Amino acid sequence: MKTKITWMILFLVFGTIGANAQGGYQRRTVEERVQIIQQKLDSAFKLDKAKLAEADSVFANFYRGTDKIRDEMMSGGGQPDFQAMREKAQPLMDERDKKLQGILTQDQFKTWKDQIEPSLRQRRQGGGGGRR
Repeated sequence: MKTKITWMILFLVFGTIGANAQGGYQRRTVEERVQIIQQKLDSAFKLDKAKLAEADSVFANFYRGTDKIRDEMMSGGGQPDFQAMREKAQPLMDERDKKLQGILTQDQFKTWKDQIEPSLRQRRQGGGGGRR
């Protein structure tokens, strides 16, 4: 009986690992992404509620806009052109940064651009490593 339970547990553990390794990535919603930003900004700068609400609005608009661009580009079928997506999203990024400069101090904005924003970018995990 103990060996059956042990085998079942091992099977479940390795099955879960295998399923996650297959790239079970699901995009976060706008609200989830805004909440992550809010936590980062609050922990780094201790903004008051009014400024935090302004920042939430700025990021929600930015994420909705980038999602719209992404959906438009992906609906064409074929391989997505990530460079073209980035170029289309650049005005949204510029607008977001301009509004953030009105909310954050100059030092806070520099910290945002140099440290916090780069930490939010998703890193693609290398697949299939090893020597070929």
